[in-house]
Amino acid sequence: MDPGPRFRLGFVPGATPGKWARTWEQRLPRVPLDLVAVESADATTALRERTVEAAIARLPVDKDEFHAIALYDEVPMVVVSRDHLLAATEESEHVTPADLAEDVLWVPADDVLFTGDEPRPGRAPEPYDDGTGTLVTPAPATTAEAIAWAATGSGVVVVPMSLARLHRRKDVVRRVLDEGPEAPVGLVWLRDGLSEETGELVEEMVGIVRGRTANSSRGRAGESARASTKAASGRKASAGAAKKSGQPGGRGGAPGARRGAPPGGRRGRAGGSKGRGKRR
Repeated sequence: MDPGPRFRLGFVPGATPGKWARTWEQRLPRVPLDLVAVESADATTALRERTVEAAIARLPVDKDEFHAIALYDEVPMVVVSRDHLLAATEESEHVTPADLAEDVLWVPADDVLFTGDEPRPGRAPEPYDDGTGTLVTPAPATTAEAIAWAATGSGVVVVPMSLARLHRRKDVVRRVLDEGPEAPVGLVWLRDGLSEETGELVEEMVGIVRGRTANSSRGRAGESARASTKAASGRKASAGAAKKSGQPGGRGGAPGARRGAPPGGRRGRAGGSKGRGKRR
């Protein structure tokens, strides 16, 4: 027996697709939605390999290969040890790159902010001799490891707000960094190679993340909602007709008579409706 369609939505660390998943379940209860966690660097690979049908991913992506809808931009945050001078600032205070001038900046291998030629605050870590005469520059492998290094007071880390919250620790504090690179997030899917059914389901997800109502949705959820609305309108019209004709289900009375109207005239205010302007 064919189990029917499913939709797999990938999401990168820090993304929170829960609200969209709940809307999907309400509109398409017969199409299960699977949320699939993917690393930021692996999101487009997951789409190519059909591991997911769409993904909440970091932008930009190759526009020749993928469609992308920008959803929001994340502000950067600096994460420092609780012994750092910045830890004495208020949580609502922002810091600037100048405040980090004397600090080593740890940039992990999975960094999503400094991917190009963006200026980096602080200073680069100094290479060290690994014991073989080779100079090695220390670099954390992951964001979690970079924040653990920052917790020791050896340097600072700059990450998108969602990742700063995801990797929260009691031995660090985080502050918004002004003048730092932002991290855009969007819904991404393949331009070519999708089946008609998959393309229809992707369109459903596009409508959800864009905030379309069920009635304005272009896919199956929209058709179902419009059919329900049409059926409800038909029932309302039938009930109205029954009321006017005095048939069962209506109030009865002479056709066209207004209930409670005075004989030979219309009920209303003295002077009628003169002097009332049009509602703008």
